[in-house]
Amino acid sequence: MAQTRAISVPAPGAPFEPTTIDRRELRPDDVQIDIAYAGICHSDIHQAKEEWGSAIFPMVPGHEIAGVVSAVGSEVTAHRVGDRVGVGCMVDSCGECEYCRAGTEQFCVRGNVQTYNGVGFDGEPTYGGYSQQVVVKDHFVCSIPDGIGLDVAAPLLCAGITTYSPLNRWNAGPGKKVAVVGLGGLGHLAVKIAVAMGAEVTVLSQSLKKQEDGLRLGAEHYYATSDESTFEALRSNFDLILNTVSSEIPVDAYLGLLRTGGAMVNVGAPSTPLSYNAFSLIAGNKVLTGSMIGGLPETQEMLDFCAEHGIGAEIETIPADQVDTAYERVQNSDVRYRFVIDTATLGPR
Repeated sequence: MAQTRAISVPAPGAPFEPTTIDRRELRPDDVQIDIAYAGICHSDIHQAKEEWGSAIFPMVPGHEIAGVVSAVGSEVTAHRVGDRVGVGCMVDSCGECEYCRAGTEQFCVRGNVQTYNGVGFDGEPTYGGYSQQVVVKDHFVCSIPDGIGLDVAAPLLCAGITTYSPLNRWNAGPGKKVAVVGLGGLGHLAVKIAVAMGAEVTVLSQSLKKQEDGLRLGAEHYYATSDESTFEALRSNFDLILNTVSSEIPVDAYLGLLRTGGAMVNVGAPSTPLSYNAFSLIAGNKVLTGSMIGGLPETQEMLDFCAEHGIGAEIETIPADQVDTAYERVQNSDVRYRFVIDTATLGPR
């Protein structure tokens, strides 16, 4: 075992505190990564507060990890010392079921091993990226192309793939009208990616306070959903709606914005159920669906796409001792658009 500096939550909702954690010795198929940056995802907050069911404490959150390879196991060929790499929401899966063989490890029949607040197949708990070093099975390590800074790449490992995957699956591109609901950590990347794919992008946000940002990021249109006339003006307008918000919305009203055969995809995860009228779907052969991150091949595809198109997250870099404040600000929607922890601030390696 090797120790590394980290910050952890000792109990649900408790403040973060400095600590050291053990990382396993390298197995033949392992990659050791010196973490440079770790993004703060809203799901980190939910789990640190134990809002999504029973959690494992002490907890070291973080599944938006970017850094540099510092050692590799004897059987690793895809990564070398010095390579720029990233780790997302998973660190292992069975590798044998139909979903793993298809490169959709997120649906592993045995259950994928989460980067933190999970238990590995060895029975040991997993600890995430709010730390200076991590050891990960090589298959779950992605290469970060030179065209993206490690700091702006970190959020792509969750927020990037979470939005890229449904946009890719539902063929956002030239001739398609795409609406992005919410301009936050997920939404701002959805806008950038959909624009790069060639779609005509509209932002639907509660107010117009982020309109300037939305247009700067590439959206052609921006509407306030608090204005009831928006839903009439945009009726039957979109081929695809990507809902990135984790709060209740009037689903029927949004389905009314879809063209016949259009799809509305939920990537936000509200804590209360959403309801809709079946006729909102039946009347126009519409689709209401969801999407969960992406497998490792698609995650690498996303990183390559973002590098090609110069896409990175809009970030605010913070030291490790400001994570509690950052959590409060995220909950108050006071970030544009992703906090990233500089792990050098945890102390000397």
